Amino acid sequence: MKTDLFGSPVALDDAAAREAWNATCLAFLAHGRTTPEHLGRLLTAAPDFALGHILRGLFCMLLGRREMVATAREAAAIARPLAEGCDRRTREMLAALDAMLARDPRAAVAALERILMADPGDTLAMKLSHGIRFLIGDAAGMRRSVERVLGAHGAGHPGRGYAMGCHAFALEETGDFALAERTGLAGLSHAADDAWGLHAVAHVHDMTARAEDGIRLIDGNRAAWEGSNNFRYHVWWHKALLHLDRGETDLALDLYDRQIRVDRTDDYRDIANATSLLARLELEGVATGNRWEELAQYAENRVEDGCLVFADLHYMLALIGGDRTQAQARLTARLAAQAEGPAPLDRVADHPGQAMAAGLTAFGEGRWAEAFTRLSSGAAALPAIGGSHAQRDVFERLTIEAGLRAGQFNRSEAAIRDRIERRGGHLDNFAATRLDRLDSLRKTAQSVPAE
Repeated sequence: MKTDLFGSPVALDDAAAREAWNATCLAFLAHGRTTPEHLGRLLTAAPDFALGHILRGLFCMLLGRREMVATAREAAAIARPLAEGCDRRTREMLAALDAMLARDPRAAVAALERILMADPGDTLAMKLSHGIRFLIGDAAGMRRSVERVLGAHGAGHPGRGYAMGCHAFALEETGDFALAERTGLAGLSHAADDAWGLHAVAHVHDMTARAEDGIRLIDGNRAAWEGSNNFRYHVWWHKALLHLDRGETDLALDLYDRQIRVDRTDDYRDIANATSLLARLELEGVATGNRWEELAQYAENRVEDGCLVFADLHYMLALIGGDRTQAQARLTARLAAQAEGPAPLDRVADHPGQAMAAGLTAFGEGRWAEAFTRLSSGAAALPAIGGSHAQRDVFERLTIEAGLRAGQFNRSEAAIRDRIERRGGHLDNFAATRLDRLDSLRKTAQSVPAE
């Protein structure tokens, strides 16, 4: 059997089809905007190539859009008869797709890890496992997975830089900030277009309160991410967060308008960038005008999606910001109904999904004590919604803000201290200003005479 650029088996005798497969893999690893074009070229050249259809289905499932689930099912149905008698890689990839369709991402990861046990140099399987673990917030699993295969990604392996980028992100998410930074920067020397690895280092700068370094990194490495798909909006989002940490709210809002929402898509990742930035800005007293309106419209159209709780909670932010109370109620009801389902992802809708949604609703209505109680109750399980520390931080900030407004001084301080600890003891501007405010609120409370 022929092999691809990673040395992994690929049932493609035609050289042009293999070239399209390799181009698809590399573009996917780089979050390249040309990924679907290469995949389309592959399936045109090799319509009976099972692995191509399976990969199309997995890509659809990673989009977190209800309408794409049907397309993924179609891809699986096409691939199933074609995969009969195929190599292990193809069969396990199909098992991973079936598991994603069953809303069981851990089973999908298990199938991909079986591929890697036999072929640790399969960078495609590594990246897919990494990406799915990211969706369920399994930072420790991301790290274990990539560290098991790093030895097979030595000098000269075409996937080495991308593997190092995944390693850098996993290191950052598990708190090894110094090694994450070194690994991410070294990875870029092997894969200059690895937007994921670059952004892993930006995460380090966010977590260690080094805004200047992060801004310099992003500005100085545009080749790594400007050719990427909508992931480039996420990199702009990181830059906006770094400016926000420096108190440069005008620059953050300008980036929102000129870059982060320059294309007004309803991709949940783009909505997450936008809603979480607007929420952060408003917590700093910045007027955001009518920017919530278009986000709320998109969110209202996605209330019934139910693909990812991470997406649902950001839709809720948009609905609150846009004052769509009926849509908020519909989303709350859908989460409650989904929580009764049998699939593993349904358990995330149950907890922390319902608690977080209720807390956000209470926050939007100014019921600070209830917001703090509800949001706090979901805090420990929050990683299960997926995403990164930086992405979930908007919910931590809202929790802390609710506690301060509710007069829950001791518990608010504990939440602030926990957040600082997760950041390796580094004090960012949010923590510093909230600790100052907490001190002021306590002094005010102590100065009020008893009746």
